[in-house]
Amino acid sequence: MVKRMTFKQFLFILPLLVIIAVFSIYPIVSSFVYTVFDYRIYDQQYSSLYVSSSFNPARFYENCDYIVYYLQDEATVVDEAGKAEIQAISNEISAFMAPYQNQTQNQTLSGPEAEKIESFIATIGQRLNTVYNQYPNAEFYHQEDMPILLEDMQKSFIQPNFSGISNYQRLFKDARFWGALGITALFMVVSVSLEFVLGMALALIMNKAIKGIGLVRTTALIPWAIPTAVSALIWMYMYDGQSGVVSNIFAAVQLIPAPETMLSTFWGMVGSSIISDVWKTTPYMALLLLAGLQTIDRGLYESAAIDGSGTVNTFFRITLPLMKPSILVALLFRMLDAFRVYDLLYILTRGSLESLSVYAYKLMIGQGYYGYGSAVVVAMFACVAIIAFVFVKVLGAEVVGNDE
Repeated sequence: MVKRMTFKQFLFILPLLVIIAVFSIYPIVSSFVYTVFDYRIYDQQYSSLYVSSSFNPARFYENCDYIVYYLQDEATVVDEAGKAEIQAISNEISAFMAPYQNQTQNQTLSGPEAEKIESFIATIGQRLNTVYNQYPNAEFYHQEDMPILLEDMQKSFIQPNFSGISNYQRLFKDARFWGALGITALFMVVSVSLEFVLGMALALIMNKAIKGIGLVRTTALIPWAIPTAVSALIWMYMYDGQSGVVSNIFAAVQLIPAPETMLSTFWGMVGSSIISDVWKTTPYMALLLLAGLQTIDRGLYESAAIDGSGTVNTFFRITLPLMKPSILVALLFRMLDAFRVYDLLYILTRGSLESLSVYAYKLMIGQGYYGYGSAVVVAMFACVAIIAFVFVKVLGAEVVGNDE
């Protein structure tokens, strides 16, 4: 019978729930929200979430101020008539921009207000072109800058960047996304498979009651204790095409055509990444499996030995079946962790080998495409959820015990 939580017990875990809501649930919800917007942090027109049209007065005022400042230079290369016209343009701009000084918040404009500003920008552009055309031989200082400033003034009108499901539709057409998904799946399947086989062997060794087993267990866990970033740097030096120990050994035994191919070819980078990950995380897999081994009643092995069961038969008939819960949990944890791999690949291959995490990082941090990058992150979340569902609901992995 499962006991219900009392109100006092709930108050004890309330601070934990608040922390989880702030640092876990809020980022997840934000990611989902970003996916329905064309959100780009390096573009002022898309640097926030806009569901309706608005006007950026600060940007408009800044561009007007630049034009007024540049016109002072332009007036020095024309005659008196030209100076008078330039001064008139400058005065008109100064008067028009004055109401927008010190306004930092975006505004929602009415139709007539927006048309008035657009008409003003077009008129100023025409008058400036007239001045420049009247003096074709004058060496103006900012003739090429004026069209850019006028275009930037037009961008003060911010259009809504709500995109609906277009980011998700883009995913299905993005060959780079599918390539990153394939690399991620390949890395996960191969590395976790090798880690399971090697981890099981290591766990069986560490489960033996032999002299010095404590030292063996401690030594085996050293790779897992090394931070992933440090581990990646170590292996990067060992894969180096000139002085790398591992790459030169592989080349000497003809596993690879040349030492430099370890980190310069696609399959070389895949293989080197898998080897590095297997070396680091096999001890973790062995530790999880060892915990399962130690729950098996030793009397079962003694009975099997009396009945004449061999080592291999005992392993497949007793050890593996009884270790199923531990195996499923170990595989689940490692597959979820391997699917989200980022630091190992980014450091080891300098971002050349793109997993989904690396691709999302490049989109969001490198290029500022938070909208589409968040869609990639949500796709990762969906894949992770599917993996967890298969293990927990289909295969019956018990991640959390339920004591009745």
